[in-house]
Amino acid sequence: VSRPGATVTPEHRHVGMVFQDFALYPHLSVEKNVAFGLRSLSRRQRQDRVDELLALVGLDKDRKRFPHELSGGQQQRVALIRAMAPRPDVLLLDEPFSSMDVELREQLAREVRNILKRERATAILVTHDQLEAFAMADVIGVVAEGRLHQWARGYELYHQPTDRFVADFVGQGVMLRGWRNRHGVVETELGPISGGGKPVASEQTVEVLLRPDDLVHDDASPMQAEVVSRSFRGAEYLYTLRLGSGSEVLCLVQSHHDHAIGERIGIRLDVKHLVAFPVQG
Repeated sequence: VSRPGATVTPEHRHVGMVFQDFALYPHLSVEKNVAFGLRSLSRRQRQDRVDELLALVGLDKDRKRFPHELSGGQQQRVALIRAMAPRPDVLLLDEPFSSMDVELREQLAREVRNILKRERATAILVTHDQLEAFAMADVIGVVAEGRLHQWARGYELYHQPTDRFVADFVGQGVMLRGWRNRHGVVETELGPISGGGKPVASEQTVEVLLRPDDLVHDDASPMQAEVVSRSFRGAEYLYTLRLGSGSEVLCLVQSHHDHAIGERIGIRLDVKHLVAFPVQG
């Protein structure tokens, strides 16, 4: 859209925009907000497109209402279909759920994804909320200080981060010191971890990324750890556990295992993906 000697004017870029605060026109009804970018169409074509989109998001009965008469979720839907109405080549969404509570945010993220899929629309979402990105995106880019660190599916960002920044930034986890032998197996105080580790040229000290789901609570395990803190999440607890060396790890446990702080519990490794980074120096 812009290069030396040539700039495409905004109205000819075919880019739709959903703003963080929705930016609906307060003096226009729902249907007139949606029709705003359709002035090049005939009256019949414009009305057909508005009717189609209002039915798509379940707001056909609210077409005569004004933005201040709508809930936050309804305003978000109007902003979305207003941007989609002219069928742009790409739709940009600037943290469109940031002002909503967690439950509504997750619900709308799923709804918006379904709407975009039905419309076969390409969208770029900017967000600081990882769960929102996981719920919405086919592919996610992790950007920091102007650098794209990784471009991958959410599953790969979480289980197969390409660098230390992504490993620290995405999801929860800790780094546990270990020793990687020439066969790619890492020895740790919790036991050996292979998980697809490849042979390496020389042995080295590494830090292994352990997610809360890489540890399993097992009363029969000889490996014991002390409960340092716990966070109740309804169906599960997130326990912070202290190992014999003083290192701490995280473990997700079903909430009917109600362990007190200071109690020692059995744990074992269940690592499917070995992610290890060399320790410099």
